[in-house]
Amino acid sequence: MKFKPTFAITVISTLFYFSAQAVAADAHQHATEAIKHAEDAQIHGKAGHSKALLDHAQESLTHAKAAEKEFAEAHQHMTESIKHLEEAIAHAKQNHAEEATKHTAEALKHMKHSAAE
Repeated sequence: MKFKPTFAITVISTLFYFSAQAVAADAHQHATEAIKHAEDAQIHGKAGHSKALLDHAQESLTHAKAAEKEFAEAHQHMTESIKHLEEAIAHAKQNHAEEATKHTAEALKHMKHSAAE
């Protein structure tokens, strides 16, 4: 049997396509989790619960960084959300729920833009 380059290209393209789809699904799942935890952080921040805000903001940050890593170029907004989550965490550690909540809201805005891209 003679090797056919078109067959090899088709196989490689198919594998690349399915691999890219898996990466996109992982990034989307991380963005979804980041949003969920940031929303929870915002709710707790509005209630003045700095410790709960801190816990959820840290979990959101973990997922936001994973999403950013999956699609670094496509997720400029995720990069911005990470900056705001880090600020929210810093303020929550100082028991500044109001300021932490503002940064969490900004992080959420950027995450939602990122997830829509």
